[in-house]
Amino acid sequence: MSTNLILTSKTDVELKPAPIEPSWIIEGNPTATNATLSRSADGMASTIIWQCTEGRFDWHYDIDETICILEGSVVIESEGMPATRYGPGDVIFFKDGASARWHVEGHVRKIAFCRRTQPKLVGLAVRAFAKLRSLLLPSSQRPVQSLLGAN
Repeated sequence: MSTNLILTSKTDVELKPAPIEPSWIIEGNPTATNATLSRSADGMASTIIWQCTEGRFDWHYDIDETICILEGSVVIESEGMPATRYGPGDVIFFKDGASARWHVEGHVRKIAFCRRTQPKLVGLAVRAFAKLRSLLLPSSQRPVQSLLGAN
């Protein structure tokens, strides 16, 4: 594993088969492929390029996933959310536990930022530790603040 703190990648990488769960497919023969571009040191977050051919299928999320459509279009619907078409530049956030019906029109290519959720008590403990660390460290030793405002 690299010890570099900054890693780079391109989105035109070779994709490998990533079959959709057969019981989720409603219509057509959608073929999905993907490649992992990056993964956090703790394995809780990753960045993935994913593409799929035409078809209709359900998708059930067991992680938080933010996607940005790069190419093609997809119609997504879910309980309480009407069918909506998304295309290049559109960003969608799916929370852990969400289910959505996807209708890929022709093809779709997306970049996905995935994060495994932690139990609420673990997340609270991590945030409390970070806050204590920022209060106890002299300002010269504090980490630089991120774009999100958290250390």
